[in-house]
Amino acid sequence: MLERVAVLSDVHGALPPLEAVLAEPDVAAADLIVLTGDIAAGPQPVEVLDLLAGLGDRVRWVGGNADRELVEARAGRPSPIEVSNWAAGQLRDDQVARLAALPTAVTLPVAGLGEVLFCHATPRDDEEVVLVDSRLSRWAEVLADVPAEVRTVVCGHTHMPFARLVDRRLVVNAGSVGMPYGGPGAHWALLGPGVQLRRTAFDVDAACARVAAESGFPDAAGWADEYLRSRHSDAEALAVFGPRDGR
Repeated sequence: MLERVAVLSDVHGALPPLEAVLAEPDVAAADLIVLTGDIAAGPQPVEVLDLLAGLGDRVRWVGGNADRELVEARAGRPSPIEVSNWAAGQLRDDQVARLAALPTAVTLPVAGLGEVLFCHATPRDDEEVVLVDSRLSRWAEVLADVPAEVRTVVCGHTHMPFARLVDRRLVVNAGSVGMPYGGPGAHWALLGPGVQLRRTAFDVDAACARVAAESGFPDAAGWADEYLRSRHSDAEALAVFGPRDGR
């Protein structure tokens, strides 16, 4: 049984916010760090993967749609997202192989929460959209195949943190480390014995300057300004994602 688990989702190849979260005492002291996908698709993919791989068995990896798309882009099936195609070309072969082998979900026992299923978007699909205000019938459909003994589901994908009950099952979105919607800061979650939604502040100006200086991505400065400064609000993101939720 794991006493404390730190959940980091949607790092998106952004090294400064990842370093800030890893420096958090509660992350350093956690029994395990679980990555819930979209790890490397961004301006510093090699550096992010190397940092996380260096943590060894302290990290459990789950793949997301952007990780899958990096592998596909490397195989000659380009992504519609410019930074993903660029990032795919930067990765070493061993990093591509790691991403290709990632599971779509893992289930782990966590103190106070029992069996917890970790996935990227939903347990059945790595890019399906569900939101904090999704109707219960939609949630029931998405979670229909989750084993009854799993009473907590932890995900990411939409870059907006929340925790809500869904017919006696707790659903947690850890938010995004590298591309937050709704305000700057690196969002993550701490599990055990309850759930804490956490935000780690960092020097955004310095982080933007560093990404611009250290990344070879042609629009690294623009990427950092848009995403590390969280130019997109949660209200805007919900309006964009809403149609994908079937509403």
